[in-house]
Amino acid sequence: MSKISKLPIEVPSAVTVNVAADSVSVKGPKGERTLPVRSEIKLSLDGATLTVDTTEDSRFAHAMRGTMRSLVSNAITGVTEGYVKKLEVNGVGFEVDIKGKTLILKLGFNMPKKFEIPDTVTVECPTLTNIIISGVDNQQVGQVAAEIRKLRKPEPYKGKGIKYEDEVIKRKAGKAFGSGG
Repeated sequence: MSKISKLPIEVPSAVTVNVAADSVSVKGPKGERTLPVRSEIKLSLDGATLTVDTTEDSRFAHAMRGTMRSLVSNAITGVTEGYVKKLEVNGVGFEVDIKGKTLILKLGFNMPKKFEIPDTVTVECPTLTNIIISGVDNQQVGQVAAEIRKLRKPEPYKGKGIKYEDEVIKRKAGKAFGSGG
C-alpha cells in the first residue's frame, strides 16, 4: 500500500476546499481548481486536514488513492504558491516577444514561429531571451513549457535553441580541422 496516500493533507487558512461526491474544488489566492474524484475514492475534510481513503479494497483503488492524494496536494500548492517554469533562448539573433495572446519566437527559421498562449497560464518575457510560464495547474504549466521548447530543442554542438533554465546541455566536440591526408 502507498505510504504517500496515508499522509493527511494540511489545508492552509487561505485555501477553501469543497468536497462533493464526484469532485473536489480548491480555491485560494492565486486561483481555483476543480478535480474529478473517482467512485473508488472517498475524501473527508476535518477542519484543516483533508484525508483520502478508498471505498473498496482493490489494488486499483489503492493506486488511485495515492494518485488522488498527490493531485489534491498539487492543487493546493498551485492555488497558494503557483507553479513556474523558466525557459532560456540561446543563439545568435534568437529572440522572443509577446503580442497580445501570441508568443512570437525568432529562432533562426525564415519566418518567426507563433505560439498561441492558452488562458490557463500566463507567459512573460522579461528580456529578449527569457520566457517565464506560470499558472495554478502544474500539468498545464509543464505542457506549455514543453510545447514551446519543442519549437527548437537545444542542439549539442553550439547549444542553440530553447532550454529550461536549470537544464544542462551535454556538448559534443564537433569536427577536428587540419587532417591533411
